Amino acid sequence: MQDLKFAIIGCGKIAPKHAEQAAKHGTIVAVCDTIKERADNISSQVKCQAFYNINDLFSSIKDIDITAVCTPNGLHPEHSIIALNAGSHVLCEKPMSIDQESANRMMNVALHKKRKLFVVKSTRYNPALSELKKILSEKKLGSLYSFQLNCFWNRPVEYYNDGWRGTKLLDGGTLFTQFSHYIDAMLWLFGDVNAVHGFRKNFNHRGVIEFEDCGSVSLEMKNGMVGGLNWSVNAYQKNMEVSLTVLAEKGSIRIAGEYMNKVEYVLASDAQLKTGPGGTANHYGFYQGSMSNHDKVYENMLLALKDDSHPFTNALDGLKTVEAIEQIYKTIPLT
Repeated sequence: MQDLKFAIIGCGKIAPKHAEQAAKHGTIVAVCDTIKERADNISSQVKCQAFYNINDLFSSIKDIDITAVCTPNGLHPEHSIIALNAGSHVLCEKPMSIDQESANRMMNVALHKKRKLFVVKSTRYNPALSELKKILSEKKLGSLYSFQLNCFWNRPVEYYNDGWRGTKLLDGGTLFTQFSHYIDAMLWLFGDVNAVHGFRKNFNHRGVIEFEDCGSVSLEMKNGMVGGLNWSVNAYQKNMEVSLTVLAEKGSIRIAGEYMNKVEYVLASDAQLKTGPGGTANHYGFYQGSMSNHDKVYENMLLALKDDSHPFTNALDGLKTVEAIEQIYKTIPLT
């Protein structure tokens, strides 16, 4: 593949991860952020032109191969569509969008423009999780009965001081911003959600965020499994765990750790969970984000660009996550 031209839209916390990987696989020709200092900082590091308006970027620079969209959640559809209309493939950070309607618009534009729309799902490359996916695909656990997914992190009030986090319009909710990677993992392993029952509350962030800071739901999956999802950003002082327990006909497995990256137990008649070292967490000053596997994201994106059959998270995967979270939010009122 020829030297690829990359652009990065949004120069916030996750942008350096994209800049690092894009520079390994091609040339970063432009970065863009409405906050001048952010765009200038990244552009000075990667030696490219900085823009402060996305339309100025695409009117000035043509033939961009891949655009990484790293802006606030609620702006992902608008910025992805602009890039697609300009003829660029798009790698959109999670979540793809915060509603199904805009996600479908993104997909329709990509189809019309014959461009590829990818969504970052870096947690799929956690060794423990990818090995569990292989075990389930090979049906080594027999019939699947139930699961429990727990996501317990810490997000202090200071985290929401940037103007967009905590808002329904640009953030969308804790399941979108904090835990959409793990909702994706649940759907990747067990299929789509059929029914939802549960509770959502805001205990510790009233007046700070416009949605829940914790929730607990019971789920019935379309394959018949039942499961539980508990989430919170109220863990005391630090992120505590993202854990997944699976109970099945021929085994019980639990993977846990702060980022679903450690094997706690495997009791199975015909399965072992062999894992290698995982990535590191994204460090954002006074808090940590999800596991960073952007090296694998970029490697597999480039393979998918060359080969349509290569497995990589595309717009349909992103849409499924949006659908599931929207189903939970629409079904369970905030009390």
